[in-house]
Amino acid sequence: MSAKGHILVTGGAGYIGSLLTSELLRAGYRVTVVDSLLYGGESLLGFFTHPNFRFERADVTEPGAVRAALPRDWPKPEAVVHLAAIVGFPACQAVGKQAAWRYNVEAVKHVFELAAGFGSGRFVFASTYSNYGLSLDGKPVTESSLLNPQSLYAETKIAAEEFLLAQKDAITAPLIFRLATLYGISPRTRFDLIVNQFVLDAYAKRELIIYQRGYSRSFVHVRDVVRGIILGLEAPQEKIKGRIYNLGTEDGNYTKDEIVGLVIKRLPETVVTYKDLTFGGDMRDIAVSFEQIRRELGFAATLTVDDGVREVVHVLRMGIIRNPQDEKYTNARFIVQ
Repeated sequence: MSAKGHILVTGGAGYIGSLLTSELLRAGYRVTVVDSLLYGGESLLGFFTHPNFRFERADVTEPGAVRAALPRDWPKPEAVVHLAAIVGFPACQAVGKQAAWRYNVEAVKHVFELAAGFGSGRFVFASTYSNYGLSLDGKPVTESSLLNPQSLYAETKIAAEEFLLAQKDAITAPLIFRLATLYGISPRTRFDLIVNQFVLDAYAKRELIIYQRGYSRSFVHVRDVVRGIILGLEAPQEKIKGRIYNLGTEDGNYTKDEIVGLVIKRLPETVVTYKDLTFGGDMRDIAVSFEQIRRELGFAATLTVDDGVREVVHVLRMGIIRNPQDEKYTNARFIVQ
């Protein structure tokens, strides 16, 4: 099978990146993954015998290391998907502002400049709907809504977006996806995301402790995010250049109580306790519009939160993930549910 093209994926051992790598290989692409293996590399083991896969351990904050990681016997990458980051407000708070800025802003600049130097046609960047913060008028936020960051994480993502949007006239086309909150199983599953964490706590402890009870958020399955990224890679360059898309589905707009209800439907013995908590973190309470990505790229989600809850319950019951409480399945030890 001849390869369709060469794609560089930074952070390819992670939650999104490992599943994206699988799907790109299945679609016939050559894939180079660059990852520092902060959470281990077991998620990549199934790809090492694939002729179209290459891996190099490197830190994206070191431009020379990323450049040296590229296979010398392959053409330069036609596209770069930049996923490597300190993801989530707890992880950013834990490492501090300087480190968060280095990985989430400066590294984006370094990798984009490398992509431009390679002559890559596009640069896909994973941002977050955390950038919107709290909805100011109660209406679903769109890509043109004012940004209202409530955390260091969102601040870094906005700064990276601003840099990329300033490069929209470059040969390398920047494309930004603001991702909804993810859920579901991937080769490197995370259990510090609300849906997955709720299911794990309900399964393992028969208990859920919920903060910010009435808050609304938007959710999307990791497999649908991968589908959206591939749509962005395969869309005509003139359509996506310098564009921002909310990536998710209106059907994924839920309150926390509604998510709890879906978990209890699968695990009815769960005891739910509600607590108040004030903290300086990612205070999202919004619904999100995904009309633009549906209209312009033809994106439609294929999985629901109920599908995700069922999937995670099944994986836990089958013992497929032997120790889901292991730190390698979380980006930070503490999250606010």
